[in-house]
Amino acid sequence: MVRLVMILLGVDYLRTRWRSLQLIGWVSLVLGVVVFIDALDSALFFPITPFAILLLLEGLATLAVAWTGMGGQRTLRYVKGLAFCVAAALILAGHHHGHFILSMIFGTLFLADGLLQIVSAKVVRYRTWRLAMIGGGVEIALAIFFYQPYPTHYVGTVPYCLGLGLMFGGWNMILLSTRVRRLASNPAVASNDASADAANSAASAVAGGRLSVVEWDGPPAADEDALTVHVWTPVGSSKGEARRQLIVDRYIAAVDRNGVISTGHAALESPEGIYISLYPGVEIDRSPDDFARLLRATRENDVPGVFQPNYPTESKAWCPSTVQVRIRNYDPVRLRRFWDAYRQDTTYNLTHRNCSSTVSRALEAAIEGASARVWGGLGGWRPFLRVITTPELWVAAQLRKRAATMAWTPGLTLDYARALSMLADPRPSGWVKMARLAVRRMVRSRQQWREEERGATASQEAGGGHGAGVVRD
Repeated sequence: MVRLVMILLGVDYLRTRWRSLQLIGWVSLVLGVVVFIDALDSALFFPITPFAILLLLEGLATLAVAWTGMGGQRTLRYVKGLAFCVAAALILAGHHHGHFILSMIFGTLFLADGLLQIVSAKVVRYRTWRLAMIGGGVEIALAIFFYQPYPTHYVGTVPYCLGLGLMFGGWNMILLSTRVRRLASNPAVASNDASADAANSAASAVAGGRLSVVEWDGPPAADEDALTVHVWTPVGSSKGEARRQLIVDRYIAAVDRNGVISTGHAALESPEGIYISLYPGVEIDRSPDDFARLLRATRENDVPGVFQPNYPTESKAWCPSTVQVRIRNYDPVRLRRFWDAYRQDTTYNLTHRNCSSTVSRALEAAIEGASARVWGGLGGWRPFLRVITTPELWVAAQLRKRAATMAWTPGLTLDYARALSMLADPRPSGWVKMARLAVRRMVRSRQQWREEERGATASQEAGGGHGAGVVRD
C-alpha cells in the first residue's frame, strides 16, 4: 500500500508532509500496541459496544448507497457493507458464540493467506521468496493465536484485530514517510538519468496539470481519448472449449478438452500510439508436465520475447481482447519514458517478466500523480485522506501483494486495472450520488407540478371564457 500511495499522490506532494506522516505513524503504532496489550486480559477498557454500533451504522450506510456504484465498485460496496454488518452483529451478540465465530473467521483468513503465500513463494522462487515465506509464517502464527482460546477465551478478538490494524497501518505510514524523505523521484517510474528525470517531471507537470474535473460518473465514452488496458482472459482466449474451474480459470489458467493450457494475455494501448504487449518469441510448451517447472521465476526460464506492433495487428492474428479497462487521468510523458526504457530488454519469463507484469508496471508509470492531479486543488491533507479512504486502494494493494508473491496474471491485471481506474478517475461517493438523484427528482417533481398547475389554470380560463360567451348570447 505504501508504494501505491506514493504512485497515486506523487513524491513531491508527500515529501512536504513527511514529518506529519511519521508522527501519525508513530501515534498509530503506539496506540495499536496499547490496544493489543489491553486485550490480553479479560478486563477490557476498549469500548467494544460503541465500536460495534459504529461498525453496524457504517455497514448499513454502505449497503444503502451500494446500488449507486458501477460494476466492480458496486460489488465491493456490497461486500464491505455485508462484512461490516456481520462483524457488528457477532460483536453485539456477545457471549461466547459471537466472539468464537469471529475469532475463527479471522484465524481462517490469516491461515489461508499465510499458506498461499508460502506455497506460491516456494513454487515461483522470485527474488525475495524467503522473506515472503517468513511473512507467511507470521500470518500462520497469528492464525494459531486466534484459534486457541488463551488468554481471553476469544473475548479480545476485536481489540486484537483493531490493535494489529493500527500497528500495521502505523508501520506503513512510518515506512512511507521515511521513503519519501529520501527520494528525489518515484522509484516506480524513475530512470537512471537524474537530469532526464527532472526534465520529464517538468514536462509531465505541464502535460498533466490540474484537472478541472474531480470525479466522473462512469468510464470514458467510446469516442473519448483514454488509456486502454486490453485483457484476453484464459477462458476467452482458449482455443477449445474450456473446462470451467472456479477461481483457477479466472486468475491462473484454463484447460480445454484436449488438455491444452491457456494463460490469457494482457496489453496496454494509449491514444499517443504507444502499444505495450510482450509475448514470447518462441511458443512455450505449456503442457501439464512442464508447466510446474516453467512457473519458477529463475533465469533458466528466461526466453527471448517480442513486442507486438499494435492492437489491430495482434487482434487480427489472434482474437479481439475479452475485456477493456479505460482510464482518462494518466500521464503520457511518464508512460513514454517508461516505454522507451523498458523496451530495450525483450526478455520474457512466464512468471517474472510476462505480458501482465509488463502492463501492470506500465500502468503504474502512467498514473503516477493521478490523485494529486484530481484532488490537488483541494489543498492540505484532503487529497491524502481521499486516497487512503477509498476502498479500491485496499483492493489494489491486496492484488499487488498477491501478484508480487505469486505472479502477475491477466486476471490479476484486469482486477488491478479496474481498481486503479477507480482511483485515477474517481467516481462520486454513494451519498453524493444519492443527493444528486434526490435533487434531480425534486426538480422534476417541481417542474411537473408547475406544468400541472399551468394546465389546470388554462383549463379553468378556457371554461370561464366559454361560460361568459353563453351569457352574452
